[in-house]
Amino acid sequence: MLDRIIANAAVFLLVAVRTYAFLRTIPLFSMRNVPTAAKVALTAYVSYLLLPQINYNVYADFIGPDTAFSLYYFLVLAGEALIGVITGFYITIIFAAFSTAGQFFAFQMGFSASEVYDSVSQVENPLMGQYLNLIALLIFLQNGAFQNLFMNGLGASFKALSAYSLVTGYENLIMILIKGLTKLFADALIIALPLMGTLLLVAVSLGILTRAAPQMNLLSESFPLTILTAFFILTVSLPNICDFFSRAFYAGFTQLELLFASFGGNQI
Repeated sequence: MLDRIIANAAVFLLVAVRTYAFLRTIPLFSMRNVPTAAKVALTAYVSYLLLPQINYNVYADFIGPDTAFSLYYFLVLAGEALIGVITGFYITIIFAAFSTAGQFFAFQMGFSASEVYDSVSQVENPLMGQYLNLIALLIFLQNGAFQNLFMNGLGASFKALSAYSLVTGYENLIMILIKGLTKLFADALIIALPLMGTLLLVAVSLGILTRAAPQMNLLSESFPLTILTAFFILTVSLPNICDFFSRAFYAGFTQLELLFASFGGNQI
């Protein structure tokens, strides 16, 4: 193992830089709770597995036969790191849809003020957004998406994308990322719309009852009633939400496949 790495040190470093940048941006592995040593070890292991599958003839001018390289090599390293960040950022967009959905209906539930630090997305997130994020992460792990993402998706990115792709095909890259951001809000709205509509009806009904019978003091009962109704709807619709999460991951991988295909790479 070490002999192969030393013999192909320059190429191995290119693979490791992209893999490490990818690990630093995707959910779960980007958490601060994951030790840096574990990230480096996983990067080295994955890079070693991917090394025989990668053809870096496009960088032959910068990598000499004795593994000596020119100053342009450092620019290629920066390009590889940027590709890893972009690929991981697209996976993060998929998870951001679930967190955004929680933010949509957390205000109507009365939980908008209870924002806590979400270790998955590493931002201040309402409780419901963190709840949906954790469910999505469990589904992501259960479906074996991480293994598929590392061994197939990351390998396909090496076959399709190079530092030159950021210069020659940046328009396709920008359009894919814009479509991903658009789909983020569309998916979040689809997830939150049933709950938002139900809570709107509850709020309108409570408002009518308050106007009809002010002595009932429904304002003090509206918050627990809204919270119970929201959790009931969320529990009933949880199987459909989980199914939507799985389809959202599949659609995200399909878009990532189209991104690689636009640069002439293989499918995931």
